[in-house]
Amino acid sequence: MNLEEAGQHVSDAAAFHLPFHKAIPLPEVFGFQITKYMVLEWLVAALMVLIFVPLARRVAAGEPVRGRLANMFEAMLVFLRDEVARPAIGRHDADRFLPYIWTAFFFILFCNLMGMVPWAGSPTGSLAVTGALAVIALVMVIGTGMRRHGTVKFWIGMVPQVEVPLVLAAFLIPMLLAIEVAGLLIRHSVLAVRLLANMFAGHLVLAVVIGFIASSANLYLVLWLGVSVGSVFGAAALNLLELFVAFLQAYIFTFLSAVFIGMALHQH
Repeated sequence: MNLEEAGQHVSDAAAFHLPFHKAIPLPEVFGFQITKYMVLEWLVAALMVLIFVPLARRVAAGEPVRGRLANMFEAMLVFLRDEVARPAIGRHDADRFLPYIWTAFFFILFCNLMGMVPWAGSPTGSLAVTGALAVIALVMVIGTGMRRHGTVKFWIGMVPQVEVPLVLAAFLIPMLLAIEVAGLLIRHSVLAVRLLANMFAGHLVLAVVIGFIASSANLYLVLWLGVSVGSVFGAAALNLLELFVAFLQAYIFTFLSAVFIGMALHQH
């Protein structure tokens, strides 16, 4: 398996590719092609509804959470509230942003974990998906800041206070504002690229490691068995690492989003 063939296993497609060169094609709807990652994102959204709507109804009714799975999700929600949202945004404002924080975290996490399902894929391995998530975070940050401080005061407040003569300030302040706006855009662009790079690279390495088995099929039996055993154990170890990275990248994206929201609320 060459690098191009390996890349096909971790990229979006108009069909679900199965073993033995079989595929399940996806239809076009009003001339719009449905892709594999779209279907997986819909499945993730449906899974989140099935998990969290009953959990929210039970909590709202004052009933205790029962079951290991429900307790696990409740513990994760409390952790995000107490260790991510409130320290980064502030206890007074954090609870207003919890729906976004919780939704972003679990959507990214479940999309990451979809990559560990055989013949599925990780939607967060696509720049279109991670870019859309970063744009949502950017809109949330800018909208929050302008709502709190006002449109003009928010953008002017991004400029550090400098004690310079008026003539010099006329040139310095616009330059500083341009740098701050560029920094704001770069920070959110990095959110998209970091998530994309980690998910795409991890699954690409897995595809390459498994591809060693097919690549060595024409070698001597002993060599092929050795490569196969090594590839299987290597893939198993990499899968454990990918499981950790799936949680880590969801946490990093959510934590940085909360930090950026806090920066927009509490300028200087």
